[in-house]
Amino acid sequence: MREQNGDSSLLRKLNSAAILRGLREAEVATLSELARVARVSRATVEVIVDDLVSEGWAEECDEEPGDRQRGRPAKRFRFRASAGQVVGVGIGTSWLRAMVADLNGTVLVSRKAPNYEAMPAPDRLTAIADLVDAAAAEAGLTVAQLAAVGVGTTGVVDGEGRVVKSIVLPNWTGVRLQAELGRRIAAPVLVENDMRLAVLAEHWRGVAQGRNDVVYLFTSPRLGLGLLIGGRPHRGAHAASGEIGRQAGDHWQAFRHVADYAMAVEPGEMRTPKQAAQFAVDRARAGDEQAARVIRDFARHLAMGLLTLVNPLDPEMVVVGGSLSRAGDLLVEPIQEYFDEFCLYPPLVVASELGGDCITLGAVRWALNHAEARLFS
Repeated sequence: MREQNGDSSLLRKLNSAAILRGLREAEVATLSELARVARVSRATVEVIVDDLVSEGWAEECDEEPGDRQRGRPAKRFRFRASAGQVVGVGIGTSWLRAMVADLNGTVLVSRKAPNYEAMPAPDRLTAIADLVDAAAAEAGLTVAQLAAVGVGTTGVVDGEGRVVKSIVLPNWTGVRLQAELGRRIAAPVLVENDMRLAVLAEHWRGVAQGRNDVVYLFTSPRLGLGLLIGGRPHRGAHAASGEIGRQAGDHWQAFRHVADYAMAVEPGEMRTPKQAAQFAVDRARAGDEQAARVIRDFARHLAMGLLTLVNPLDPEMVVVGGSLSRAGDLLVEPIQEYFDEFCLYPPLVVASELGGDCITLGAVRWALNHAEARLFS
């Protein structure tokens, strides 16, 4: 092959990226179609596609039924999503979750390992690295073969992947998570706040697809927020966007409604706020009118806390996520009614359908963003 100078080599790389991106977007394409998309000659496309096929990034499609009856059909090619894999990790209060996905975001493997609040930071870091290794091995890969590992964690996370502050995992504050995991994991590691990844997952695979301005409310043992503005998770000036923190009054003490109810019904049973809420939801579903009123009060209390954010932000949608999203209409309808009453432009309120996978899926998408930036630019 004739030696290429720097300019022609760069042009070849740019053309290759454009053609690969065209294949990814079209799913299946002919050489002529790729030439139009990449705005290069068909001969150039043919040479580059041959290289992409030999390198494993593309493959020729089989003939469709009837092709032979139409004469010699044009060759068709598609992007090989299996040519690369990423891992997404979600760090929860009770579990560490990991997913291996191909470059189309198809989840190939899902695993989890126990986590607890008092776990020393070095032990948790080792557990995360071990989980990534085990998930990769189950997918038939080594960690070094991964294109990227995305990690979502509770707490304020700065631009260098350091946990500036964590209340849920107290010994997590100050951990240079991206750097520490980078020393333990032989693949590029990217760290982000869990709520930002949750709203990213909703925008990618959840109920917020096609929506660019979204508020995500996480309801579980804690309350959290994720903000999507202009189609991108909002970080804020200090990377603290979505952190509720201390509030004036008692807007975010909504769980007292369900806690008081559960204690009144079964005084001898001690429950966490999450368990009390689920207890009330289950009884409301079973026809308990008092439980239904309690859940309604709980939901309207959440809406009151959200109102000061929703009115000035003017989102298209509010997604209720976390473990209590399973309450569905019991939470959604009272919140929607409250917004209809007090918002100039009431957003649509919906319950998440991603369940406990939202943060891990968001971490997969975060890792894919890194992989795609290297592949397609």
